[in-house]
Amino acid sequence: MSQNRGQTRDAYSLILEAIDHGEYKPGDRLVESDLAERFGVSRTPIREALQRLETQSLLARDGRSLIVASLDHNQLSELYLVRTELEGLAARLAARHAAVEEVKVLRDMVEEDKAIVDDPTALSRANRRFHKMIHLASHNRYLVQQLDLVHRTMALMATTSLAVEGRGVVALQEHAAIVEAIANRDEDGAYQALKSHISEAFETRIKLSADS
Repeated sequence: MSQNRGQTRDAYSLILEAIDHGEYKPGDRLVESDLAERFGVSRTPIREALQRLETQSLLARDGRSLIVASLDHNQLSELYLVRTELEGLAARLAARHAAVEEVKVLRDMVEEDKAIVDDPTALSRANRRFHKMIHLASHNRYLVQQLDLVHRTMALMATTSLAVEGRGVVALQEHAAIVEAIANRDEDGAYQALKSHISEAFETRIKLSADS
């Protein structure tokens, strides 16, 4: 039984990672047998993983088929509203609780990411790592859990706002400002800096959607 639970978790993670990396995009159909063959996992844990992803609204029904869900404008607005507040809270708590070592890691991330500022795909992955580090630095397990759910839903976006020309450079400047506020134990400053960062990303994404 424990082995089957382990396979289910693995199947879930593998499918979620594939969606997150854009290998399966919104509207793509997920076929149980194909997934089992691709990931080398039996069909039972694949089926259970698909059911879990459907429950989390990451997959949707299209007749008898399951497809990767997509977000309309209203859903996107709702998601960013929640994300903005939760991320801001994480920054506030990080300014209060982050260890010196965690702050150093955040600073190192900003410096290292300058080398990939012209690679939207790599920068998007680095951006997720940066935000995850802030979540962990908040030292609040329940907040981390809620942000994990929000970021799983973010995987349903087919494109990254960091692909917009010039956005990568600005985003890294915003990251640096967030880290400095955290390092200075400026709770209000960290909260506002991260909220502003997410707001800018949302505005960029709206423009991206309008142009597509």
